[in-house]
Amino acid sequence: MRRVLMTALPVGLVLAAVGGAAGYTNATVDTADRKVTTTVWDEDHAPAGKGPAGDPSRGRHDTELSKLLLPVPEDYRLGPDIGELGNDNETSGAKATAAMKEMGRGLAGKDRRELNKFVEKLRIQGIAQRSYTSQANDLVVNIQVMKMQDKRAVRRSYLDRKELMDSFRGFRKGPRIEGHKKATCYRLPKGDKNTLDGVLCLAYDGEVSVSVEAYGSKPFSPSGVRDLVKDQLDHITSPGEYI
Repeated sequence: MRRVLMTALPVGLVLAAVGGAAGYTNATVDTADRKVTTTVWDEDHAPAGKGPAGDPSRGRHDTELSKLLLPVPEDYRLGPDIGELGNDNETSGAKATAAMKEMGRGLAGKDRRELNKFVEKLRIQGIAQRSYTSQANDLVVNIQVMKMQDKRAVRRSYLDRKELMDSFRGFRKGPRIEGHKKATCYRLPKGDKNTLDGVLCLAYDGEVSVSVEAYGSKPFSPSGVRDLVKDQLDHITSPGEYI
């Protein structure tokens, strides 16, 4: 089951979990794409163009799901593109479900059926992602929020992913997110001086699942990631406080 669940995890988290941060170098952070790009997978899902307080540099804020993402803080800017999706994007539940199933291509028939069944049970309503780069160019953070209809599925997904992460050797204990017991963070395995350090966090709140991937140059301090994750989770609880 763990091998199948890996397919349902965020792509970046899977790569980090399997290979640590071996594929990343300090130059990745220092030369991060600084474009302000907004991409919507499903153009019929919501109108585009309005951001928090009318400032697109803080991220889009025109749908129920995008409102759950933390607006870009003052000491950050919108970060590099997340694959081909841009750095501030949203997709409908139907397309997200189809995309997650497609990630199972190549699995044996039984495993793929098991994955499809698992994804269907999530009853995904939508996914929004945003990347952030620190103004100091030493940290890149990707935050993903996924809303599901079934709160039990959200909790089950969190526990399954946590179990999977706990099974990987080399990961270190990550920062504790004060005030959020339904959050767990892991620090990437130690690499050499040329690899980036990083933190991966999993969390949930009601119908919302949260995944955070943060990579930074050395010396790396998890405290900046901890603070950003806390702000993100606080924002889901009281979004108006950050607008």
